[in-house]
Amino acid sequence: MSLARLFLVFFLWALCFPLIEVGRVDVSPLRFATMRAILAGAVLLGTAVILRKQWPRTRRVWLKIACIGIGATSLGFWGMFEAGRWVAPGLATVLANTQPLIAAVLAVVFLRERLSPRLLTGLLAGFAGIALIAFTNAHPEDTADPAFGLPFLMIAILGISGSNVLIKQISREIDPLVMMGLQLLIGAVPLGLAALVMEADRPFEFTASFGLALFFLALPGTALAYWLWTGVLRTMDLSRANAFSFLVPVIGLFIGWTYFGERFTAMTFLGIIIVLGGLTLANWPERETNHDRSQ
Repeated sequence: MSLARLFLVFFLWALCFPLIEVGRVDVSPLRFATMRAILAGAVLLGTAVILRKQWPRTRRVWLKIACIGIGATSLGFWGMFEAGRWVAPGLATVLANTQPLIAAVLAVVFLRERLSPRLLTGLLAGFAGIALIAFTNAHPEDTADPAFGLPFLMIAILGISGSNVLIKQISREIDPLVMMGLQLLIGAVPLGLAALVMEADRPFEFTASFGLALFFLALPGTALAYWLWTGVLRTMDLSRANAFSFLVPVIGLFIGWTYFGERFTAMTFLGIIIVLGGLTLANWPERETNHDRSQ
């Protein structure tokens, strides 16, 4: 069940990228990110209220939910939306996929998860496969200003990595609908304030295409995906679950091949094989040692 949820989560997140590109034509990035967070958070929290789910009862849980909102939603959405304006897609894909490696280190430090040689090798192989795919599919016309965009990307990566650790820490203490709904609405506040200040002079046009992009981005791509992700982290180590994020660009490639007639090169296929091999290695059951049994 966890594997099926993981595949669905990262399939939904892979669909987010073309939806963002569609919506950005009509609405500025921060406004788009704010509306995405508000709509997704309101649906999740509204569902929680209807189902009479329990709300947080301690300051510690409230504080962690607020930090998740700042990390995953405020910094994560802002950084990714802004970085897309300045960093070429290939480089952005590679750097964004350092997130599982960073999260694995944080999981060792804060969650006391074990980063075995097999798991580390699998994560590194997955990253190597993504790098091969990204640079193989880079286009000469991809012009950008990485020096300006990279700080935004790193802000997003660190925000998402840290929030994943916090989600794992409290995933069994609070209902996923409540936690994800609250963090999205809390995270939307700084995004909205930033949009008012930084994008006051930007035009806004609520077109039919933007409405559809917002609907699918906010509900399946955010609300449903976050709810499923929290459920996965209740039963799996963060490092192993996060390794599946390497599937996002792979799924994106297959979407492009299926619906837009894009072609794969031999090096792209090699990269996909390396990613799948790394993912399999990262999630291969560890052999229990005598030391483990004694504990």
